[in-house]
Amino acid sequence: MAPHAALAELGLDYELVEIGRDEAQSSPEYRALNPLGVVPTLVDGDRVLTESAAILLYLADRYPEGRLAPDDRAELYRWLVFLTNTVQTALLRAIYPERYGDGTVREVAEQELHRHFDLLDGTLAGRDWLAGDERSAADLYLFMLTRWGRRLDPAAWDRPNVRAHWLRTLALPGVRRMVEEQGLELPAWAA
Repeated sequence: MAPHAALAELGLDYELVEIGRDEAQSSPEYRALNPLGVVPTLVDGDRVLTESAAILLYLADRYPEGRLAPDDRAELYRWLVFLTNTVQTALLRAIYPERYGDGTVREVAEQELHRHFDLLDGTLAGRDWLAGDERSAADLYLFMLTRWGRRLDPAAWDRPNVRAHWLRTLALPGVRRMVEEQGLELPAWAA
């Protein structure tokens, strides 16, 4: 979602190729591009890039006029690494606990996620964007993870500042385009 939204936000011409998990893991053509058989994969000319955060940083560098990165990148790096290494890994444990061990994995991951989303909610108090005065790649990544966090109880977007951020990000033209192209369902309060 986040790299797709970034491409749309940048107004680039791109071809979206949707691939299911089983197909990604078994297709020789896809495995030639991405040996791990996971998504996403960005093909830009001769360059093949994997990993959402890496793709976002690449796009920020390749298209600086798109302002996916603030001038002071320290906050972008901080939040993007936190989102990918801490929040996303906990979400994966909560959503797919069978990959990580016994039945307590989900419970521990959900407790961790509530702390993470509470921290993000506090960070967003009084500010529109996570890593600066304008939207950045970190905001697109947080949008994706907040949507994944809809499965939590309470859902990630049930926090007021996280919800306001999610709605602000949803209002971005590229994010709307990504949502439509992926056929993502929106909650009734966001439609």
